[in-house]
Amino acid sequence: MNKKAVYAGTFDPMTLGHLDVVERAARIFEDLTVAVAAVTGKNTQFSQQERMDLVKESVKNLPNVKVEPFDGLLVEYARSLGASVIIRGLRAFSDFEYEFQMALTNRRLAPDLETLFLMPKQDYSYLSSTNIRQVAALGGDVSAFVPACVEQALKEKTQ
Repeated sequence: MNKKAVYAGTFDPMTLGHLDVVERAARIFEDLTVAVAAVTGKNTQFSQQERMDLVKESVKNLPNVKVEPFDGLLVEYARSLGASVIIRGLRAFSDFEYEFQMALTNRRLAPDLETLFLMPKQDYSYLSSTNIRQVAALGGDVSAFVPACVEQALKEKTQ
């Protein structure tokens, strides 16, 4: 059995919900890659390199987790890593339909890859990067929602 998995996203910015999913997946898989997507057609607050740096700082205490950039089809990227599982986070029922469609599309494109859905702790189930960016932009306290390095980076971006 392959013990490699990939958890991909934009992580703009990384939230404690994302981090919780990473920690859970890191307990299940020997080798976890957090793949930071190069976003096209969507305005991000942080560059891909900034997002990678923030994710790396957030997961630095997890020795079996590495952080890499990716662009293109996730199934092709997962195959290039030798991963057999794609991790997806589910926050609320509203995420399910989109994630279900994506998982079925990925299965059609790559039947050799499985999608594993992980839910963050209930305390983080409502968090979204979009809402956190909005709160930060309006001067709100985001310390309960993001790792400390992300909180600092958001403060610097919104000053």
